Amino acid sequence: MSRFEQVKNYFKEVKIEMGKVNWPSKNTTINYTLVVIGASAAVAVFLGALDYFFGLGLNFFLFR
Repeated sequence: MSRFEQVKNYFKEVKIEMGKVNWPSKNTTINYTLVVIGASAAVAVFLGALDYFFGLGLNFFLFR
């Protein structure tokens, strides 16, 4: 089998497999995206609060 036939066969198989994929609907994708953004924001706020309070604690003990 030549290199060209191997590449051609590869893309043919990729097309077949992509046809088998169960793609989510637009609404599902939007909902999951909003969940990820919300969770990321919540984690950022939580870690920011921890950083702030640990910084206050270190300033209190080191520079009082």
